[in-house]
Amino acid sequence: MNLVETFSEFKAGKNIDRPTMVRVLEDVFRTLIKKKYGTDDNFDIIVNATNGDLEIWKVREIVPDGEVTDDRAQISITEALEIDDDYEIGEECYEELDLHEFGRRSVMAARQTLVSRIMDLEKDEIFKRYSDRINEIIVGEVHQILKREILILDDVSGNELVLPRSEMIRGDFFRKGDMVRGVIKRVDMRNNNPAVIISRTDTAFLEKLMEQEVPEIEDGLITIKKIVRIPGERAKVAVESYDDRIDPVGACVGMKGSRIHGIVRELRNENIDIVNFTNNINLFIQRSLTPAKITSIKLDDEKKTAAVFLKPDQVSLAIGRGGSNIKLASRLTGYEIDVYRDTDEEIDDVDLDEFADEIEEWVIDELKNIGCDSARSVLNLSVEELNRRTDLEEETIKDVLKILKDEFDED
Repeated sequence: MNLVETFSEFKAGKNIDRPTMVRVLEDVFRTLIKKKYGTDDNFDIIVNATNGDLEIWKVREIVPDGEVTDDRAQISITEALEIDDDYEIGEECYEELDLHEFGRRSVMAARQTLVSRIMDLEKDEIFKRYSDRINEIIVGEVHQILKREILILDDVSGNELVLPRSEMIRGDFFRKGDMVRGVIKRVDMRNNNPAVIISRTDTAFLEKLMEQEVPEIEDGLITIKKIVRIPGERAKVAVESYDDRIDPVGACVGMKGSRIHGIVRELRNENIDIVNFTNNINLFIQRSLTPAKITSIKLDDEKKTAAVFLKPDQVSLAIGRGGSNIKLASRLTGYEIDVYRDTDEEIDDVDLDEFADEIEEWVIDELKNIGCDSARSVLNLSVEELNRRTDLEEETIKDVLKILKDEFDED
């Protein structure tokens, strides 16, 4: 029933600053006093923030006997002398009150109010503290595994963090007790409780991992200009150095890949391409399509498109598995990139679009996604290779190959 004990319980281990806790406690007691006496004007509340001790003093002016006109503000000299025999008329009389004078029911109600206020304060403090740390890396231990999310305990504060499945990298698998790293993405309010959402797929996670591994980035000698990711599969990072003596790509990769390897492992073997940023868009597109080697580029700056010509053996490298390389290069440069086969040999060939009346459009698009934009480029690949690189069924592939082969047989 002791409010002071309640205060001591809650201030221990909480991250709420002491002046705020004292102010809350004073407010609760002033409410208690107002309910009993109608006003708190003649009361002093003293709270010791260090040990939680609390005193309530009723302060009244001492007047001669028979001249008391307001019991709340005045006390007769006779009553005052019973409290302390040194009092004199005209002085202020200080009388310490005991909590029990307020009644058990009132004290219990005040206790509930105090508990509620402190919990609200703690929620506000958690919300503010984590909101100020958006995009920072955080480490925690897996506490509970749910269907749509994993609950993690902050390794420093013990607060609960939420890692949604949608923010996990493909290939992430955690058991209870595992340590997990992620970046604080946002703080939501769920049922009036702060929920700290962390992410492993956000580009900020890769950026912060690189800051940790590459001192030159943390020191500001190398700047990350842009990051694009297909989480768990591939990422491209454009970096720039303001010091000509520093090779930004080499510094990020490290000796024999020492710096980048740790990041790749953390990201479930995500393939990370680091390229030098440049304002020369031709050169930037060329670098962004690494590891493919480009023959020539035709730009349309108005439409923000780029036609990239490559040797036949470089087309699949430029496109990447499932089109990942070309998609990321487009996002990195801001240009829609299309790749074309460049060959000096005059080959009797037919564009795939010419077969639109015999082959469905989505099938043609699927073949183009792997760099096959002509009949011969498809015929040069085996059924097994086409099956592996596309989402087409084997039967569909055989039908397509027959249609294309028939075209040349007729000729």
